[in-house]
Amino acid sequence: MNGQTWVLTNAGDDAVNDSIVITSDSRPAVRGAWKIKKSILRGGLSDGVELVEIDNGRMRIFILPTRGMSVWKIDLGEEVLGWRSPVRGPVHPKFVPIFDPNGLGWLDGFDELIVRCGLESNGAPEFDNQGKLMYPVHGRIGNKPAHFVDVTVHDAGTIQLRGIVEETRFHFQKLRLETIITTSIGSTDLKIDDRVENFGGTPAEMQLLYHVNIGEPVLRPGDQLVAPVKAIHKRDNPAVDQHTDWDVYGLPIAGQAEECFYMELFSDNNCRSEVLLKGADGSRGTSLSYGAKTLPCFSLWKNMVHSADGYVTGLEPGTNYPNTRTHEAENGRVVKLDPSETWSAQLLLRAALSIEGVEQAESRIRQMHV
Repeated sequence: MNGQTWVLTNAGDDAVNDSIVITSDSRPAVRGAWKIKKSILRGGLSDGVELVEIDNGRMRIFILPTRGMSVWKIDLGEEVLGWRSPVRGPVHPKFVPIFDPNGLGWLDGFDELIVRCGLESNGAPEFDNQGKLMYPVHGRIGNKPAHFVDVTVHDAGTIQLRGIVEETRFHFQKLRLETIITTSIGSTDLKIDDRVENFGGTPAEMQLLYHVNIGEPVLRPGDQLVAPVKAIHKRDNPAVDQHTDWDVYGLPIAGQAEECFYMELFSDNNCRSEVLLKGADGSRGTSLSYGAKTLPCFSLWKNMVHSADGYVTGLEPGTNYPNTRTHEAENGRVVKLDPSETWSAQLLLRAALSIEGVEQAESRIRQMHV
């Protein structure tokens, strides 16, 4: 596939500019209007954050190489996919106290549409018998800057942003994440292809969870999650009744306790599963599909609090459930990687902006029950 590649970030290479703009005039062979822009944010907690904006002519995708190649938000024109976090972001990792003694420092930088949790651990904070923090909440990869980023525009009309992020510590694990984020000109789809490699000389273990967060103004009371549920239980109450309204979103209520549901989902003949966040009137929705073999666990997070506190839901496929690492390891939910061995996963996020698009997503999901 013919295309042209531009290097946006290469740690230690002073030849790469902080500000880069690439437009459709740079590649006349590619039809349609598109633009790619790299910039460095200044001021406040965002100071020093590298931001890459991809405008495919239909939507604008904002990606944060400084924050583990997270997807900050997607601007569709009529609405913005993401959420209104009380955190004024994007926050540079230097302002995020990952190893705060309470284990919750990760939350100081949490405001993305898609953030990866991992790689050594991805769940609740865990402490040893003396109360010392062993694993912080949701791990470290989301606050690790990419050391290399490039973008390729193919003549066929696809734009691919590639980033490489490492989570490593001398004498400990050495894991490398390589991601390729792809969109097509004029599309409302976003695809993520991730590959994690153990580049050390000894065996390693990993966990990865994709925290996909959608809130106001897209998420509204009465919206519904459509999912091919095979089994479900509530994190804090395994005996949850499947006939309760776990799949419906209620009104924002100040002080409302968050809820989390753990699910096993059906998949199609290609071993892919899919969920749909459906608008109450059925005219819009957001679907997320992914490989169920590499991401067998699905978690639903509902944070139905006052708008000022972050009314949001999390759609979270993962290698495991976001319990403590020790608990998940005891239940066999860690990925073991020999030296040079790799693990890979793929996600596809689709914005359905019509009744027909929503119905198509629902149809695909309903067929997974058969």
